[in-house]
This record gives sequence, structure tokens and C-alpha cells, in this order.
Amino acid sequence: QFGKGSIMRMGDGEAAEDIQVVSTGSLGLDIALGVGGLPRGRVVEIYGPESSGKTTLTLQVIAELQKLGGTAAFIDAEHALDVQYAAKLGVNVPDLLISQPDTGEQALEITDALVRSGSIDMIVIDSVAALVPKAEIEGEMGDSLPGLQARLMSQALRKLTGTIKRTNCLVIFINQIRMKIGVMFGNPETTTGGNALKFYSSVRLDIRRIGSIKKNDEVIGNETRVKVVKNKVSPPFREAIFDILYGEGISRQGEIIDLGVQAKIVDKAGAWYSYNGEKIGQGKDNAREFLRENPEIAREIENRIRESLGVAA
Repeated sequence: QFGKGSIMRMGDGEAAEDIQVVSTGSLGLDIALGVGGLPRGRVVEIYGPESSGKTTLTLQVIAELQKLGGTAAFIDAEHALDVQYAAKLGVNVPDLLISQPDTGEQALEITDALVRSGSIDMIVIDSVAALVPKAEIEGEMGDSLPGLQARLMSQALRKLTGTIKRTNCLVIFINQIRMKIGVMFGNPETTTGGNALKFYSSVRLDIRRIGSIKKNDEVIGNETRVKVVKNKVSPPFREAIFDILYGEGISRQGEIIDLGVQAKIVDKAGAWYSYNGEKIGQGKDNAREFLRENPEIAREIENRIRESLGVAA
């Protein structure tokens, strides 16, 4: 009646396949996610305050996917993508598909068409807050249109989820934070676009800037914390802390040093870092520089960290 394969046993082929993942470009976050990256064929939400590194993180994921030969699309609803910055983070810009839609409906229709095509491995929507319903664009400035965006998101996600799973496409929604009015106890923060995205997401990441990285007196980057708030593919509530350097993205070397110290693979005495009894630098900046100049040592430490935590490369 419904065609072959509409009901099958869990042990039959496709139903029990392993989860395929795309690395986030951050070793610590890949470990915190439990499966080594963001799962394909699922919806992921990344949210946080302004300038916390949301777009940077997604551009790093795009760069990692392109290294594996995948095709990515960027739906730039905010009309704010910096192409030069994307290129600095390792994104192959000429191969990146980009769309700057006029309305929220158009953005989600384009997303639907790209997912259905089956030829796209990953789509980023930046951001949910910028998906303006057509009625709002055509209306007057002060018009009250409650719940329009939430309904739009709910309908789009109902349509999208099945197709996303079938085509094994990773869809990342970037979202902004708003404050709930009148919340006395508990967290007043919420994300835009209603509740549908919270339910449909397999992974939700809360990204925050927790400090600045200085060299002499100049700020050269942000210290960033990502909490895995929801995870359907592994245990949730783990977190990762890493450095995002301006014009460079997530500092892989910085993460290797921090995780190496945590796993007792790199020794730290005072300000000095040493590996296998050899000093690799005084202060994190110098140690980072040493690993940048000696990639084989960095790779060796990274492999030992992965081994100690049981995470495959």
C-alpha cells in the first residue's frame, strides 16, 4: 500500500547506519559533541549574543566540509557575510553557494529546494532572526503581526526534516538571543522564531565570548565557550573552551596545548610548557607558535589526546 521499505526492521541496512559527522574545526568541541563533529542528516542550532563567534564557527565547519570534497550553501538572510574573512578561515569561497533572499519565505523555499536536490552536503541559514515574513515586509513599520515568524519556522521545519534525513544534509540555523519580559526567576534569555527549532534540532550549541586574548596590550582574539545544550546523538551538557583569533579563526594549536595539559600529555610548570621533557615555549603564545612551526609534533599530541579520550580522528 505504501511502497516497499515503508516498514523495516531496525537491523536492516539503512535504519541502523552509523552517524556521519562533519568536524567543527575545534578539537575540544568535536570531543564535547561525543561523535566527533556535527551530525549529517540533522538540524543544528547555534545561538549566542552578538560577536560571540556564531558565524565564525559555521564558516569553520564549511571549511572542514570542503576539505572532504563536500558542497556547502550559505543562506545570508542578514546580508552581512564577509567574503574576505571567510577566505581567511579556509573557506573555498569560489565553490561556496550563496543566496541573499529578500523574505523569510524565499530563504526557506531556497533551503527546501537545495535539500531536495540531494547535491548539497550542508546548508547554513544566517540567521533565524533575519528571516522576515513577507507580510511584515509589505506591511507598515508599526504593524503588530504576532507569531508570524514562529509559524513560518514551524511550517518550514515540518516540511524539511524528512528530506534532510533522506538526503543526509546538515542544516545549521544560526540564531540570536532575546530577553523574555517579566521573568523573575530562572533564565530570561530565549531564542527568536518560536519553539519549533528547539524541538526539531538534534544538536543545540550555546556559544559565548568569555574573555579577550591579548598580546602586549593589543586584543588579538576572544576566548570562547560553547555549551552543548541539547544533543540527540550523544550525552548533552558538555562544554568546550577555545580561542578564536581575529583573522585566523579557531586556534587549533591553542586547543592542543589546553587539552594536552588537561590530559597530562603536555606538562605545564609556571609559564613554561613542555612535551616529552622538552620545553616548547614560555607562555601560551610562544607554545602556540612552536606548534605552528612544528606541525608533526602538533599532530602527535593531537593523536595522543584523541587516544586518551577515545575519539577517532
